[in-house]
Amino acid sequence: MFNSSQFTPKYFLLTGFPGLEAWYPWLIFPFCFTYIIGIVGNTLILAVIRKNSSLHQPMFLFLAMLAFSELGVSASTLPTVLSIFLLGANKICFEACLFQMFSIHSFSIMESGVLLAMSVDRFVAIYNPLRYTVILTLPRIAGISVILGLKSLLLMFPLPFLLKRLPFCGHNVLSHSYCLHSDLIQLPCGDTRPNSILGLCIVTSTFGLDSLLIVVSYVLILYTVLNITSGEGRRKALNTCVSHMCAVLVYYVPMISVALVHRFMKHAVPAVRLLLANIYLLVPPMLNPIIYSAKNKQIRQGLIQLFLQRKY
Repeated sequence: MFNSSQFTPKYFLLTGFPGLEAWYPWLIFPFCFTYIIGIVGNTLILAVIRKNSSLHQPMFLFLAMLAFSELGVSASTLPTVLSIFLLGANKICFEACLFQMFSIHSFSIMESGVLLAMSVDRFVAIYNPLRYTVILTLPRIAGISVILGLKSLLLMFPLPFLLKRLPFCGHNVLSHSYCLHSDLIQLPCGDTRPNSILGLCIVTSTFGLDSLLIVVSYVLILYTVLNITSGEGRRKALNTCVSHMCAVLVYYVPMISVALVHRFMKHAVPAVRLLLANIYLLVPPMLNPIIYSAKNKQIRQGLIQLFLQRKY
């Protein structure tokens, strides 16, 4: 591996929870539970929306996109997380690490974009309910899904190649159970400024801009709701946004927590930073199907019908 002081690593070493190796046989249970709930829950959401033609409406089609992106995040992190905690295997080859990094960030960018699209969907439904299905037609929704998918792929496409061109001369140990760009960019000894600048531009133009536009959408929604004269009408309008607001909080609160810990608590216990990072990537795919199943009557009825059909 070391032809000189600079080298290209054959593999990276992933990190579980340092100092808690003896607890791995027990830690595997909450991780498996989280993955099972997330994967099964999002798969059921997709199956219900696909099977029921009455759910082929803008709100539920955006929900299907959210479920798909969350399945992608879960599938991207699953192999390395389980291999560490279940098998004790923490090696990942260089190319596989780059692919995992690309997959995780691409699906995360797509998830953020879908949450923005869902907030716009809620604004259109409340501001102009009579023209809701005219404005958000099926071709337009299909176009939005293609744009979100292409945006996430094209934005992330250069990063693996920029990393692969760099020489490495330090250690090859990553600080998470999966490969992230913020981890990998710390290891090369070459000029990483193009990687850092592009990474900052991607974060700003996706997560930063998406979160800002979501806030603007809810300010407009609140302004529209306050102009409704009927108290019952205001309650019903806001009630349609509850599930989406929960999904936004579940997604962005852990992300902001991870950013704050990395920025202002660099000397915090590593287990705390690792726990927050795992919560950010693993908990939203688990909670969102539960939130939408509990708060949305049509999804709940669709799940019941799906289970009854399987039974009989």
